[in-house]
Amino acid sequence: MDRPIRVLVSKIGLDGHDRGAKLIVRNLRDAGMEVIYTGLFQTPATTVFSALQEDVDVLGVSLLSAAHITIMPEVVRLCRETGIPDMPVIVGGIIPEQDHKPLRELGVADVFTPGTPMAKIIEAVRDLAAKRRAKRQKEAAKPDINTTPGLAHAITMLLDDNIALGPIPEAAPSLCVGVTGAPGVGKSTFIGGLAKNLRARKHKVAVIAVDPSSPLTGGSLLGDRLRMMPPEPDDGLFVRSLSSSGESGGLAPKTNQITKLLAAAGFKMILIETVGAGQNDVAVRDVAQQVLLLLMPGTGDSIQFTKAGVVEIATGFVINKADLPGADKTIKDLRDSLEDQRPVWAVSSLRGEGLDPLCEWMEKELH
Repeated sequence: MDRPIRVLVSKIGLDGHDRGAKLIVRNLRDAGMEVIYTGLFQTPATTVFSALQEDVDVLGVSLLSAAHITIMPEVVRLCRETGIPDMPVIVGGIIPEQDHKPLRELGVADVFTPGTPMAKIIEAVRDLAAKRRAKRQKEAAKPDINTTPGLAHAITMLLDDNIALGPIPEAAPSLCVGVTGAPGVGKSTFIGGLAKNLRARKHKVAVIAVDPSSPLTGGSLLGDRLRMMPPEPDDGLFVRSLSSSGESGGLAPKTNQITKLLAAAGFKMILIETVGAGQNDVAVRDVAQQVLLLLMPGTGDSIQFTKAGVVEIATGFVINKADLPGADKTIKDLRDSLEDQRPVWAVSSLRGEGLDPLCEWMEKELH
């Protein structure tokens, strides 16, 4: 397969830790796969909806709560009802041997226990992914981008250079905003809060979240989604995680075309999260109409803010984690260094503070 296998791993239920799930995630990544991890306390509905939007090859569920006989049939049922009936669903956890056969009869593709060798899990995932891709290729048809499964698969086809997708339709006006900044500055949490606020204002929001790929295996851990997911599935918020796949500049391949596809599907507000950016990662300026550079207290001074590169391309600045000490000084140093009137916002993403002015600015830019 030319494109890395995509796997979503979800921790459903009230399990209090995810050490085992994270170990599985890392091993799948090191096997060259793109792994979307959605974190703790997921529901069957949010898990399936994430797998739907991410157009994964395999959906994996980690369970320690002994609720597998209740939860897994619900996951399989939701896959069928939401338009991905052929999705291979696997489960791992403390599952008694006598429950393995009933789970498979209920539609679960494979069952793993704590003693299962990692090599066996990787082999099973590869086999299930290959079979599903082969089946989908035979049944290939032009997807309807006005549906969630159609839009998700259209993005995959675009990444595969599939000519059957055809030209992207013309779209109504939309606003594409790039969100960039250094690793750890809080881009994902910020985008999650911003998207929530925009949804409360009745805007359809799409997010492209880019994470780095391994230069050794080609695999990647796509973990931004877990900081953006609403507690319930929301058709007005579309999140797609992408690997940089070796691209320079902080973006993923085909980001520009994917942005146009999302606009054609009716999303008026499109947010692009770059990988953790350095001073020279400026590719987002060629895709987005506006670029927000996220900073945090104590991350620079007036000389740092005057340097060329990512500071130059920003059309606005967000001092994230503005509840931390030093925020006022960072804002002052930034404003003193700017020779123009580019806006600066102070935001606390975790507290949900300072986002309303940003949303109002975006609404003005849209019109």
